[in-house]
Amino acid sequence: MTLSLRALNGDATAVQDSEFEWLRSLVQELITPESPEYDEARAIWNGMIDRRPGLIARCQDREQVAHAVRFARDHELLVAVRGGGHNIAGNAVCDGGLVIDLSTMTDVEVDQARGTVRVQPGCTLADVDRETQAHGLAVPLGINSTTGISGLVLGGGFGWLSRQHGMTVDNLLSAEVVTADGQIVRASETENPDLFWGIRGGGGNFGVVTSFELRLHQVGPEVLSGLIVHPFEDAADVLRFYREFASTLPDETVVWVMMRKAPPLPFLPEEWHGREVVVLAAFHGGEIREGEKILEPLRRFGRPIADVIGPHPYTGWQQAVDPLLTPGARNYWKSHDFLELNDAFLDTLIHSAGRLPSSECEIFIAQVGGAINRVAGNATAYPHREAEFIMNVHARWSEPSDDGACTLWARDLFREAAPHATGGVYVNFMPEDERDRMRGAYGPNYERLVTLKTRYDPTNLFRMNQNIEPEGSDGIGPIVTATPVPA
Repeated sequence: MTLSLRALNGDATAVQDSEFEWLRSLVQELITPESPEYDEARAIWNGMIDRRPGLIARCQDREQVAHAVRFARDHELLVAVRGGGHNIAGNAVCDGGLVIDLSTMTDVEVDQARGTVRVQPGCTLADVDRETQAHGLAVPLGINSTTGISGLVLGGGFGWLSRQHGMTVDNLLSAEVVTADGQIVRASETENPDLFWGIRGGGGNFGVVTSFELRLHQVGPEVLSGLIVHPFEDAADVLRFYREFASTLPDETVVWVMMRKAPPLPFLPEEWHGREVVVLAAFHGGEIREGEKILEPLRRFGRPIADVIGPHPYTGWQQAVDPLLTPGARNYWKSHDFLELNDAFLDTLIHSAGRLPSSECEIFIAQVGGAINRVAGNATAYPHREAEFIMNVHARWSEPSDDGACTLWARDLFREAAPHATGGVYVNFMPEDERDRMRGAYGPNYERLVTLKTRYDPTNLFRMNQNIEPEGSDGIGPIVTATPVPA
């Protein structure tokens, strides 16, 4: 008996039953297309991704991951690595190849004395927030709690705390990594520092991370946060006021903008449900009374439909947008970085937000800057430290028949906004059809990343990602020997 899997070169390759059983004995579970849980195991957050792996190896510790990597290497298999399965491009699964599934590796260990947390790669942001907030601590993470920690960290990671405490990668202290030859190594400032530099923004190009050690900060458990909702007809005035107000904010305070059709939220009058609105999402990570003074001008401005800013549990605020981003919908994103929000760009946003193709499509503008900007662009693989704002055009819908209209809307706005953007992009916001943007994604760090990829993964085993191709891609070469992690 043989199992047919897809090889790195795209051809089918036969795996003997004895080798298949060898892997079965070394991992938690093997799932094949005949397994009853197969469809559930291959499903990921973005409903547009419908790939059928030839084999899913579910792992529960670093040794099992190393066995699965060696199996993929020895058979030259196409391999994908699944953490939370939230990535927009759908790189957690592949057609015909091997998926290394980390989703059951969900331990979170807080070291309150050292102010650190060790997180396994199957965790979601909610898993991390729950354990760290039990001690009044937090890591700067993203804004959707169902996001997987692995993809977030490896791409950079930013959210409500980032202006105050930096990006997620700026708070990464060390990581355990299974490299392309199946070795388990530690990466930190003092151990394999080149690899440590690369995994802080370089995605899953250099190995499979089986553990992250992150710095913690005092946060909450209650913070000042909430939404102000304005009529869309006031968008021009609201956005111009927002631009000036945002420029005055201290690092502890951040305001993001969302433009969309109003969902049926309980605090919105029913007559506004389904109508276009401008939403200001505000957060203050410092003392609540101080935050109330800082946000007072924002709350006084205009004629808002609703203002629900107030003290909230930090974990609750981290989950505030979850109902709008549930798994299974069809999603397509386009993104740009910006130094400023000039009038022409704001007019472009308003025009596009006035023709949303579905009730779930939205445009958001994330305010970054602050502590993010004070890190040198070459200090980590993530290079775009100069950006003050990041736009994500988030097309989201339910029916395949709407694919064309929704993706066209996102691409049109992306194209129209490009003259005002920096040319940079956050890799975690790149869909699968944007591989031509890799140089823009990494800017001056790109060549160093190619050198690093060539050293650690010369055959491009880890290619199901926003891929940095090694020199002589698909050639056979030596794998670097790095410092092993003690048993």
